Amino acid sequence: MTGTPVSGGWRLASPVTALVLGGAVVVLMAAEPPLASLAHQSLLSSGGSVPLPYSVIFAMLGFVVALRKPGNPLGWLILATAGFFALSEDASFYAVADYRLHHGSLPLGWLALITQPGWAPGIASVGLIALLFPDGRPPSPRWRWVLWPYLALALLWTAGALAFTAAAILAHRTRVDAGGNLMVLEHPTGGAAWWGAAQNLFFLVLVVSWLASLAGQALSYRRSSGERRHQLKWLLTGAASCLAGLLLILTGSVPGGWGVVIQILGAAGVIALPVCIGIGILKYRLFDIDRILSRTVAYTILTGLLLGVYAGLVLLATQVLGFASTWAVAASTLAAAALFTPLRRRVQRAVDRRFNRARYDADRMVDAFAARLQEAVDLDTVRADLATVVRAALEPAQVSVWVSGSAR
Repeated sequence: MTGTPVSGGWRLASPVTALVLGGAVVVLMAAEPPLASLAHQSLLSSGGSVPLPYSVIFAMLGFVVALRKPGNPLGWLILATAGFFALSEDASFYAVADYRLHHGSLPLGWLALITQPGWAPGIASVGLIALLFPDGRPPSPRWRWVLWPYLALALLWTAGALAFTAAAILAHRTRVDAGGNLMVLEHPTGGAAWWGAAQNLFFLVLVVSWLASLAGQALSYRRSSGERRHQLKWLLTGAASCLAGLLLILTGSVPGGWGVVIQILGAAGVIALPVCIGIGILKYRLFDIDRILSRTVAYTILTGLLLGVYAGLVLLATQVLGFASTWAVAASTLAAAALFTPLRRRVQRAVDRRFNRARYDADRMVDAFAARLQEAVDLDTVRADLATVVRAALEPAQVSVWVSGSAR
């Protein structure tokens, strides 16, 4: 005899749990500004893993996914990641205030040291997000051979950090650096040398796992179709934006205003990853990704081409032809502006052909219909042709053509 299982009241994976955990993460994040003030530091100077704005983005994403889709483990993983990062930030500030400014006289300093390595499970959780996207499971059973060794090494690394922290507290060797990190973890030597080697190995495995996960998702994208294909497009778009943002942050040491602009663009690229992941999981306006992706690629290419044309014309006018720099800049600007519209059309058409095929095919059908319409004389033929083109290009649920005119 079978039947519907009866719910036993409150479940662990439920919206109520999401509200409770989300509230706890909010409390941890709200504690960061006063703890930073207590440590006489800014919010960007602790030894935690990520600054507060990134933790906020992860917390919002994890909370929304856990609330809307409590059966998806990925939402809980992302929310826990934000919680670990926020806890590590709080503990870092308090450890600096206690052991560097007040010489261990504040209460519960040992608890701050124990929780400060919260960056370890947080970083380990980040390494799983791409692999488990979008439903909390690996792309195929074969990826379990990657998942379990990764989890074992992450557990060893995290347990080692906690064990050496506890040993340092018991031995009263609680020296911390300016970021709130225990010196034994920041510079592992002697008996802790093996943990330093495990940490280096873990970071290497983390990078390889991320790249392998993205490569696996890209291969899965080629085999997928429909909704899942669009979900993977969001993931790959966010990963590409994040990679570009990281490169800008690492190489954006440009003085002056341009350096600030580059850092802002880099931060926006990094934030694009969790945003794209959230859209992909929640399937919010999922099929807009083709348009977004094609526009992003097209304007990136267009910007590069126009900058190249502008720089080339300036160099040609000033260095080769010997014109004054003011006139050269003005003429180059006008030339780049004149090229914008025709170049944008050509680039957009080429990009749509590769990344937004539905738009490209629809434009071709409309152009072909316009060419046929110039020579058409029979109204019934035009009406049938119009209905066929609209149905193929837009795929509406219903097509009807209304013709206005008086009978003769």
